[in-house]
Amino acid sequence: MKSKSRTLVFLVTILMSLTTLAAEPYLDPASDDEYLPSPASTGSAGPLFWQGEQQIAGFRNIDKVSPTREIARGDSVKVLPNRPMDFSDVVISSDDQTLTLDEYFLQNRVGGLIAVKDGNIVYERYGLGNDENTRWVSFSVAKSVVAMLYGAAIKDGFIANLDEKVTDYLPRLRGSSYQDSTIRNLLQMASGVEWNEDYADPNSDVATASWETLRLYEFLRHKPRAAEAGELFNYNTAETNLAGTLLRSAIGNNLATYLSDKIWAPYGMEADASWQLTEPGGGEFGGCCINATLRDYARIGLFALDNGVLSDGTEVLPGDWMEESTTPSIGYEGYGYFWWLNADSTYQATGIFGQGIYIDEAENVVIAIHSARESASRDEDWAMQDALYRALTDSIGDRE
Repeated sequence: MKSKSRTLVFLVTILMSLTTLAAEPYLDPASDDEYLPSPASTGSAGPLFWQGEQQIAGFRNIDKVSPTREIARGDSVKVLPNRPMDFSDVVISSDDQTLTLDEYFLQNRVGGLIAVKDGNIVYERYGLGNDENTRWVSFSVAKSVVAMLYGAAIKDGFIANLDEKVTDYLPRLRGSSYQDSTIRNLLQMASGVEWNEDYADPNSDVATASWETLRLYEFLRHKPRAAEAGELFNYNTAETNLAGTLLRSAIGNNLATYLSDKIWAPYGMEADASWQLTEPGGGEFGGCCINATLRDYARIGLFALDNGVLSDGTEVLPGDWMEESTTPSIGYEGYGYFWWLNADSTYQATGIFGQGIYIDEAENVVIAIHSARESASRDEDWAMQDALYRALTDSIGDRE
């Protein structure tokens, strides 16, 4: 993922937008079937190497090329009133590069960007043929959702505490390098087990591991230990799949169903979503691939901002869970429980190719983004995405 310390439009803007949007990458969703990747290419490394129209069609149609499980919405929707602000003068600067919002959309192949202030939508825009009903793959944004589900499982009494051993729930790993790792170690990416998460290297662990549950067990149980548990941060998507499997074992349920029951339906998500499975009929990827609309991405951020409390006052998460989840870990001050932490006390869920949910508690702002960037993970792209979040948040404050 990142190797850094961790970072509507009013009528007056429409004419300006039209001149740039004409050149924006666009794929009519009606043509998606023509470009869809084959089911075989959605395996371990497939999506890392999709290109062009195939990438866009694949990102918004994972359900057509991979087994998924539904995340059902409820009977009511958390309304997000539309209170648009004019962001035509926003400037996004990182290092020696400066972009307007239009330029950012084009350069980063943005499928959707939304900003919510005090529960109101102040900016919402779509690209790549997407609209407010488009479901889009989250990649590692799902990790942060899993972290919240761990809080729910503790609140429900399925897990006693995070200092329980991984092998208490996953006995197949007894005798492996995970013998001394705790649940907390998994959530902080600090198990101490060796792993290579280089998305650009077709021979890396993340590109060569089998993601079917039992095969992944066997792959991981033979990995050597690189450090003592809890001491060294090492980004490891495979371990987040272990975290998902452990959570299913603890709750005795599927993650998609548990997410629907605890958050999606009662909090008022607008649309059904889905969660990619490791194999047909198998478990959900703990580290990846919830497929949801942009507005519901934003609602995930609002649920975190509300500390896991529903509109009727029901506490889904322990009262201090979000604070604990966003406390810097021993291994890396820029990471909590599957959340990336910023020096200014903001935090975010982040997925490769430019997916994200940004949360600023002090400003009561949530920003969510769908993207199809050409590169999965480059430092300069993340720096510019962080600059986008800051520029939008600062502009919101200036306009109040």
